[in-house]
Amino acid sequence: MPAERMLPTPEAEDLIALTRELCRKELAPRAAPAEETGTFPRDVFRLLGRSGLLGLPYPEDQGGGGQPFEVYLQVLEEIASVWASVAVGVSVHSLACFPLANYGTEEQRKQLPELLGGELLGGYALSEAHAGSDAGALSTRALAVDDHYLVSGTKTWITHGGEADFYVLFARTSDEGSRGISCFLTEGQMPGLTFGPPERKMGLTGSTTAQLHFDNVRVPSEWRLGDEGQGFPIALAALDSGRLGIAACAVGLAQGALDHAVSYATEREQFGRPIIANQGLAFLLADMAAAVESARATYLDAARRKDRGLPFGRQASIAKLVATDAAMKVTIDAVQVLGGYGYTRDFPVERYMREAKVMQIFEGTNQIQRMVIGRHLAKDAAK
Repeated sequence: MPAERMLPTPEAEDLIALTRELCRKELAPRAAPAEETGTFPRDVFRLLGRSGLLGLPYPEDQGGGGQPFEVYLQVLEEIASVWASVAVGVSVHSLACFPLANYGTEEQRKQLPELLGGELLGGYALSEAHAGSDAGALSTRALAVDDHYLVSGTKTWITHGGEADFYVLFARTSDEGSRGISCFLTEGQMPGLTFGPPERKMGLTGSTTAQLHFDNVRVPSEWRLGDEGQGFPIALAALDSGRLGIAACAVGLAQGALDHAVSYATEREQFGRPIIANQGLAFLLADMAAAVESARATYLDAARRKDRGLPFGRQASIAKLVATDAAMKVTIDAVQVLGGYGYTRDFPVERYMREAKVMQIFEGTNQIQRMVIGRHLAKDAAK
């Protein structure tokens, strides 16, 4: 059954209703076949963009939907409950728009309506082979030459790699550690930019992940976002919001798994009654429901803090940690509820379980989240 929501406005209620209708009609029939073949659903993102769902948390005068973050995240959750690859893609696209919306000049931000409208899809080029959790160790370099930069290096684990129309790129402009990183907006296809083959992943196979290879790619100086050396703070600020996006995706994935498990348990009969009537199974489903609703409350608390302009970095890390761990546990238990059927591809719960694992890894591993939370606690205690 759909999640029960307390939304702040009638407009938000309409957005959730629209999202559920699109998920039912357009996404649900295509999800399993696309994941089976590893087909990237580019047209789905255009549909979501034209429906006004790709730019929800950005101001209307920038081409966005003008919605609070708590509404945007619940839309993401609804999408993830049906097709996690698409929900993650929407979250990454929003993440890629963040530096331009928040650090771009007035002239640069004139591009935002096109980026948020759905015709263009974004990627976030931060990670490298030896600089995943340690983003300050980036080696991709941007060398200033006259009115442009020459960019060389390799980015790894890039969602929408080779599919995106634009990338937000983080590259080193000096050797001053984390203070030597700058942020750039680049086109999806540029001379000298090539792509590795799609990664062969355990799950989210409908979401293309690939390396980006920059070989003296010429990036105009006016495409730099923020000041030279400001890239690391921009990346961290964007990731706080991005972690909430992944938390919402994880909760949606868990909700979808719970829905399938409950449906199966009410229809499947053993010993003359539905298996949900057995206390052992009913308690397992109850624990799954408690985990989903607790995780949802956690990300919504962080989102509401963000909407009010309050610090939310610690709460974002807690939400990402709690929600993704919950998704892993709930999807494993959903497979258990279905028994042997849960282990087959005839039912979606095995796919949900495979997809849940990466939620604990990207946007900062859950071990990194614990480090971030601990640092916040130590800092607060020292005040």
